[in-house]
Amino acid sequence: MKYISTRGDAPSLTFEDVVLTGLAPDGGLYVPETLPKFSQEEIASWAGLSYQELAFKVIAPFVAGEIPDADLQGLIDKSYATFRHDAIAPLVQTGHNEWILELFQGPTLAFKDFALQFLGNLLDYILKKRDQKVVVMGATSGDTGSAAIEGCRHCDNIDIFILHPYQRVSDVQRRQMTTVLEKNVHNIALKGNFDDCQNMVKASFGDQSFLPEGRQLVAVNSINWARIMAQIVYYFYAALALGGPARPISFSVPTGNFGDIFAGYLAKQMGLPIDQLVIATNANDILHRCISENDHSKKELIHSLSPSMDIMVSSNFERLLFDLYGRNGASIKQLMEEFKSGAMHLSDEALVKARELFSSYRLDDEEMIQVIADVFEHTEYLLDPHTAIGVQAARKRRRRQDIPMVCLATAHPAKFPEAVRKAGQTDDPALPHHMADLFDREERYEVLDNDLSVVQKHMQGNIRA
Repeated sequence: MKYISTRGDAPSLTFEDVVLTGLAPDGGLYVPETLPKFSQEEIASWAGLSYQELAFKVIAPFVAGEIPDADLQGLIDKSYATFRHDAIAPLVQTGHNEWILELFQGPTLAFKDFALQFLGNLLDYILKKRDQKVVVMGATSGDTGSAAIEGCRHCDNIDIFILHPYQRVSDVQRRQMTTVLEKNVHNIALKGNFDDCQNMVKASFGDQSFLPEGRQLVAVNSINWARIMAQIVYYFYAALALGGPARPISFSVPTGNFGDIFAGYLAKQMGLPIDQLVIATNANDILHRCISENDHSKKELIHSLSPSMDIMVSSNFERLLFDLYGRNGASIKQLMEEFKSGAMHLSDEALVKARELFSSYRLDDEEMIQVIADVFEHTEYLLDPHTAIGVQAARKRRRRQDIPMVCLATAHPAKFPEAVRKAGQTDDPALPHHMADLFDREERYEVLDNDLSVVQKHMQGNIRA
C-alpha cells in the first residue's frame, strides 16, 4: 500500500512512513493510492465480531503487512482496553429509526480517543522498532489535545507539545490536558484562537530547523492518516449493528475539521452502503456554506458553546476535494492557492458529486440549546452541544425515514456544563468515576504569546535529550 499527496508533488510513502510524516512536503495531505474494497458478502460475514476484531478487518489492508498481523491485533486490543463500555461504541435509540452512536466511552470522553489511543500505541511500536525519537506537535480546539496526551503520555520516545487557545476551551477540556504531569507532556495556552494554533503547527511542520538534530515533528491532528483510518471502523460497526449491509444506513456528523465525516465517506467508498452523510456545523459554517451555496470563504471565527467545532479552515476537506477533482493534484494545488486569498469555489461537476452523498445544516447556540432541552424532555437522554447539532441536522436534512439515521455523539455532556445548564439542567452532569477528582488535580501549562518564535523557543528548551 502506497500513500500519495493530494497536491501531487511529493514522493509516495509506505504506511509506517506516512504515520511519521503528517503533512506532505508539497503542503498536501497523504491518502492511500488505492482504497481497499469489501464485497457485501464479506461485510455481512463480520456481523457479531467484537469492535476490536472488526477494527483489524478494516485496518489491516491499509497496513499491508508492514506490521505483522499478531502485532497489529495486539496494538488494537491495547488501544481499546481503556474504554469504559464493553461495546466500545454503543448505540442508543432516541427516536424513530434515529440512533446515537456513543463515541465518548474512551479515557478522555471524546471520539478522538478512537484514533488517538491507537495512534499513540502505533507510534510507540514504530519508534521502538526504529530506535527513533520524535516530537509530537498538535493544535486542539478542545478534545484532540487530551486524547493525544493520553495516547502518548507513556511513550518514552515522544515529547508532546499541545497548543490550545487560551481561555477558549471548557474547564474540563483544559484540565484533562493540563493535569497530566508526565515529563514528556507540555501544554501551551496560546493567546489566540484555534486557527492561530493550527497555523503555528503548520508553519512548524513546514520548517523544522528549530528542532534538535535527529528529531522530526509528528502530527496527531487529523492530518495524520492513521487517525482517519481508525475512525472508519465505527461506521462499519454501527451499520452492522443496525442490519447492514443488507440495508443502507445514514449518518449525521458534528463537523469541524472534516476528519470524522471523511472517514464515513471512505467507509462508503470501501463498500459500506451509506445512503447519506449530513455535515452538521455550528455558527462557524464554512462547510455548510460550501455544500449549500458553493461559498467556501473564510469569515471571522465565532466563539460558541460547541468549542470543538470553532474552526474556520477544515483541513481534511482537501482530501475530499482530491477525489471530487478526479485525484488531480495540480487542480487541488491551484484550488488551495485560490483559497489563500480567502475564498474558493468548487466546479459545477465537483459540487454535483459532493451533493449526491452529503447534505448540510447549520445551528447557532440558541437552537442547539433548545435541542438539548427537547431531546432530554422526550427521552431523558442528555446530549452534549456538538451531538445536539448533529441530531438537529439529521432531523432537518434527513432524506428517508425508512433508513436508520445514526448521529455521532462526539463527546460526553460533562465536558460542556455551560451548555447543559443553559438547556435547563439544574445540576452539572457528573464526570465518570475515573475522572471524579479532576478539579482537585494539579495543573501545569504555559501561557504564551501568539508568536511562532516564542513557541518554538519554549519547545527547544523542553525537548529531552
